[in-house]
Amino acid sequence: MSLKYLGITGSLRQKSTNKGLLRAAAASLPDGVVMDTADLSDIPFYNADLTEKPAAVQRVLAQIGAADALVLAGPEYNYSLSPALKNILDWASREKDNLLLAGKPLAIMGAGGGMGTSRAQHHLRQVCVCLDLHPLNKPEVFANAFSASFDADGNLTDERLLKLIAEQMQALAAWTRRLKA
Repeated sequence: MSLKYLGITGSLRQKSTNKGLLRAAAASLPDGVVMDTADLSDIPFYNADLTEKPAAVQRVLAQIGAADALVLAGPEYNYSLSPALKNILDWASREKDNLLLAGKPLAIMGAGGGMGTSRAQHHLRQVCVCLDLHPLNKPEVFANAFSASFDADGNLTDERLLKLIAEQMQALAAWTRRLKA
């Protein structure tokens, strides 16, 4: 069975190391898996007063709906997940019966400070419980965004992390197929 992943990063910077993690993930997909990447740069904050979803929101929600699994790469902001990542999950969770997220498998990775997003990933897992998302438990991917693991453009260069991401993408394919069986 072929699979489609959607990569979403909570960082909006062009040279973001979290975008670099998603590029590394896309370059290491197992056979039979393709990955698209969502652009959150024009997504407004969720507001229940909006009677129509903005076109940018509709675009990303359609990508989420078409994906078999999600790959979330987020920085750590004040010991938690970034507003951009939480915001798109909030938009998606408002769909009738949580249709876009309920039961969807995902992998989590992140590049941040000294602890490499461990606290943000923990908070994201708490959000996943509420949204009925099914995160992959292992392998975990934590990267120090300020180390020599990334080049000046945010591309991942660390061989150990590249191998770990490839293992995570393989495990996500197995996890997705298991949940869809």
